[in-house]
Amino acid sequence: MTATTLDAKTALVVIDLQKGILELPIIHSGEEIVAKAAELSEAFRAKDLPVVLVRVTGGAPGRTEAGHGGGRPPADWADLAPGLGRQDSDIVVTKQQWGAFYGTDLDLQLRRRGITQIVLLGVATSIGVESTARFAHEYGYHVTVVTDAISDMDAGSHANSVEKVFPRLGETATTAEIIKLLG
Repeated sequence: MTATTLDAKTALVVIDLQKGILELPIIHSGEEIVAKAAELSEAFRAKDLPVVLVRVTGGAPGRTEAGHGGGRPPADWADLAPGLGRQDSDIVVTKQQWGAFYGTDLDLQLRRRGITQIVLLGVATSIGVESTARFAHEYGYHVTVVTDAISDMDAGSHANSVEKVFPRLGETATTAEIIKLLG
């Protein structure tokens, strides 16, 4: 369902727009995703609404045979994309799992601010974005995913999340539609 309104207490949650993730072969340009994230971040800040920048610095413990090449990532792998225009007022959440809620203080940060809705964007659609959307839904947040500000390494997985999963968890909208709803 297309988004028709935003709660008065809505936060923008930006998933994994960091150097190491944006270097992966994603289906939509990382520069385009970062530009849309920056545009939305500015719009949320202008309305005094929280901007949450999520980054991943490792993997969850458990089975490791499906690893991604082994070795240690470069020192700047988890650095947030400079194009996001990070501000001191932004909330930074560091995670070790796919989703941004489990094992972090994201839920606490949002509840302290009275947040009832999250607007999600980032990489990867079927991993970090979808996992975060699922947890947000289960925690009772209204969920809106910005469909032109997400990307994935696999076109089929991306399409499945956008067409099948996200409409069941909440609403979807484009960057322009969210900015219009912010008024």
